[in-house]
Amino acid sequence: MTLQQIFEKIRTGVRITPEEGLFLLKNAELLDLGDMANEIRFRKNPLPHVTFVIDTNPNYTNICNIDCIFCAFYRHPGEEGEYTYSVDHMIQKFKESAQKGVTTVLLQGGVNPALPFQYYVDLVRRTVTEVPHIYPHFFSTSEIIGMAKVSGLSVPEVLKQLWDAGLQSIPGGGAEILSDRVKKKISNKKGTSADWLMVMREAHKIGYRSTATMMYGHLETDEDIVEHLERIRELQDETGGFTAFIPWSFKPGNTPLEKIIPHYATPTRYLQIIAFSRIYLDNFQHIQASWFSEGKKTGQIALHFGADDFGGTLLEENVHAAANFVNKTNTDECIRLIHEAGFAAAQRTTLYDILQVYEIPQVENAA
Repeated sequence: MTLQQIFEKIRTGVRITPEEGLFLLKNAELLDLGDMANEIRFRKNPLPHVTFVIDTNPNYTNICNIDCIFCAFYRHPGEEGEYTYSVDHMIQKFKESAQKGVTTVLLQGGVNPALPFQYYVDLVRRTVTEVPHIYPHFFSTSEIIGMAKVSGLSVPEVLKQLWDAGLQSIPGGGAEILSDRVKKKISNKKGTSADWLMVMREAHKIGYRSTATMMYGHLETDEDIVEHLERIRELQDETGGFTAFIPWSFKPGNTPLEKIIPHYATPTRYLQIIAFSRIYLDNFQHIQASWFSEGKKTGQIALHFGADDFGGTLLEENVHAAANFVNKTNTDECIRLIHEAGFAAAQRTTLYDILQVYEIPQVENAA
């Protein structure tokens, strides 16, 4: 099949196969991918809006026993800089965030076996009761599997208790690349691709919504990227539980993997990934561009390559900061960046309900 035939198939709404996807990823021109992705973006989300959420991403512990070689954030017990915060401390932090206008807290930590399962249940319950203006978007699949090991409960039982405490959505962290060939090299203690998919499947069965993520730019190939997208597309067919897909590039600073992969992935590669994911993930409503992980200008351009969401304001972020990669913004700048890219900015909730639309300011012509 030729590129032209594949593009025609996509344009008529027919799903492409993994083989066709791989051919497209390897051979299509970037601007052709972008044009096709943008067409699909407006087919799925017709309004000229780009959404964003006012959020923060604190961490309750950096102690972790998984030792991923792409991570500069984690510490072992007793190491300099290690910490674990009490539930009281985190609730106070959430209250301060709420006073600054934050509506969502994306909370993740290391996998710390010293924390009892009750810690997590209490954290969720107290968040929804004591800080009701904050929507908890807590715990990666790795943390949830860790909770199951510590508590002796099954993963569905852990998820059900967290649900009963008030948790209704979970982030997509821990996926990296859903290729076991790569996972064995970069995170051999974290489990398999099937483990990540299992947690997401069980969460969706209960009623959770979640994001799907992908970290690229390390040891993966184009084949691994297509495998990743195929696996989450299949699960979305099964459960419909994913709200959005969020790719970002590996940041090598201060990581063991830095010796092998010393450079960032290019902005061109990021735009290619954004466009290709919009085309391939035909059952995902939202694709998120990242001003944070890729830079503000690249994030703006990605809004013309198939993305319809600009992520969050991230008042606090520590994981990329540990890798010496820091970008900061605020609500006003986030709105301005979206306007500069040619879209109306729409503040949303975690689950993509629109709270407020900020239309592009009209500039009067000079006399």
